Amino acid sequence: MSDHAELVVIRTFLSKGEAQIAQGALEAASVDSMVSADDAGGIRPSLWMGGVKLLVRAEDAERAAEILGPADRESPEEG
Repeated sequence: MSDHAELVVIRTFLSKGEAQIAQGALEAASVDSMVSADDAGGIRPSLWMGGVKLLVRAEDAERAAEILGPADRESPEEG
């Protein structure tokens, strides 16, 4: 992803694994994304209480939302 692109949170997940599955779906559709989790570099997953965020470029947000479809359940935090 470009260093200068505006990033937006497209979805917030309860676990890093769920976020990575969604990231894979976006990757398969050629939409760049990144997972953001405040977990001390992976050694403190208990810090995910705010959720694991999936980010995309602002210009890709609408397409990414269409690819992912509706959220199955409520996230700990939206956007």
